[in-house]
Amino acid sequence: MSLLSMLTNPVRIEEHTDGKTYTLRAEVPGIDPDKDLTVTYFDGALRLQIHRADARKEKTHTEFSYGSYDRTVPMAAGIDEHSITASYTDGILKIHAKVSDAPDAHLIIPVTAGPHATAGKNAKH
Repeated sequence: MSLLSMLTNPVRIEEHTDGKTYTLRAEVPGIDPDKDLTVTYFDGALRLQIHRADARKEKTHTEFSYGSYDRTVPMAAGIDEHSITASYTDGILKIHAKVSDAPDAHLIIPVTAGPHATAGKNAKH
């Protein structure tokens, strides 16, 4: 394996958001998606696990990438993880998800002052 192939990620992706839909496309040709591809979502990121076996009988020159590859793609805030779907056609993995309005990242918390001030809704007086 050449130094260049070790430095470049063998799983190239493109992603975009169109209105309320997030789309990720990944190039993963030459695999059987039923046994060579796993897609998981955890803690705000998609993880793609791919295994491409080298089925050549004779070891001749190749520029193809073989082996196991792992790619983690952080997702933007507002992704509805229950809406994530994936499909594989002609060597392209497509992942779609609904995007909801991102919750406000800035929230002002009121402060109650005084000797009898309590924190939280369930505090007893």
